Amino acid sequence: MANRILIVDDDDEIRKITGIYLANEGFEVLKAENGPEALEVIKNHVVDLVILDIMMPGMDGIEVCLKIREKDVMPIIFLSAKSEDLDKIQGLASGADDYIIKPFNAMELIARVKSNLRRYTKYSATQNANKNLIEIGNLTINADTREVFIGNNNVRLTPKEFDILELLARNKGIVFSIEKIYERVWGEAFYKSDNTVMVHITKIREKIEPDPKKPIYIKTVWGVGYKI
Repeated sequence: MANRILIVDDDDEIRKITGIYLANEGFEVLKAENGPEALEVIKNHVVDLVILDIMMPGMDGIEVCLKIREKDVMPIIFLSAKSEDLDKIQGLASGADDYIIKPFNAMELIARVKSNLRRYTKYSATQNANKNLIEIGNLTINADTREVFIGNNNVRLTPKEFDILELLARNKGIVFSIEKIYERVWGEAFYKSDNTVMVHITKIREKIEPDPKKPIYIKTVWGVGYKI
């Protein structure tokens, strides 16, 4: 699917010409003529990169950039007639990734767009990979492959054992009651007489703890539940 670029500029000619350049390179183009319209577009569409004019009436580009950065991390390239170093510094300090001075060269703009998209795509892939690899001390949990390692040794857990361990590891420091663990992992109502969770915790400790009687990973919080 083509990357979607949002062009924000109060100059209709710049929106039109920039849109043509980008469309010819295979990008999908969205346009906005002011800040509030741009924020509305971002709210209602997936946008991969924003080309943003700084000098716009009402809400200027700096303010728009700051608003975008409250929620979104896609690349932002400023377009501006201001060429002073201080203006560039202010633009980049507000959260932009790049700064192009008007009048701009079409090939340079395309190159900057592609470069920023490459960086962002690589960053996003790394962030997603990191989210699925949980490391706590000598314990490593790979949520993608559902594998667990102690050092370099693969530890074999049952599906439910893995789910319990992942739940606690993703919420490090948070205490989960037996009831909450059961409801989150099994997806059913918990019965007070059920010791299923305790049995599973014991089995997990036997597999991952150097000394199951003195656990360093899954800690018991007496009268409350368990945590990592």
